[in-house]
Amino acid sequence: MSVSLLVSLFIYVFYRTEKTLVNQVIMALISREHYYAIKCGVTTALLLQDYLVYSLPEGLWVFCITITSSFFYLKVRNRQWSLVFVPIGMALILEILQLLHITNGRFDWMDIVFSAGFWLLALLLTSTNRGKEPLFQSFNVKTCCCVASYCIVYLAHVSW
Repeated sequence: MSVSLLVSLFIYVFYRTEKTLVNQVIMALISREHYYAIKCGVTTALLLQDYLVYSLPEGLWVFCITITSSFFYLKVRNRQWSLVFVPIGMALILEILQLLHITNGRFDWMDIVFSAGFWLLALLLTSTNRGKEPLFQSFNVKTCCCVASYCIVYLAHVSW
């Protein structure tokens, strides 16, 4: 799972717009000039196809969050809702909002394909995880990882 997040971070830092929050943080830590020099070196040395730059990070994000969510459920009105459906639901809703031009970004079927594929892979890998608990029942490493994995997505947000 950590490798997935590192690959996504690598793509966002070197191949996506400098307007993402994660890149704004990096430019605050090092100079803007130093950031651009490193970015230019990486993108020149390693050419990536558009689907890797724009669709893979979303798929990897869905994969990671599905895994961290697989341990939990939310209880709403005496009914338990497994959190494994939240990542794919969020990805689909985001694509629909982009299609309707309600949010930033561009609708892309490939994003849906990558998200669905990685979501299914995560479901297969966590299918033996039967011991679910309410998300906020206890404060432990699993809970922190789950909440943090959702928070990480905010760093991919494009600031205007």
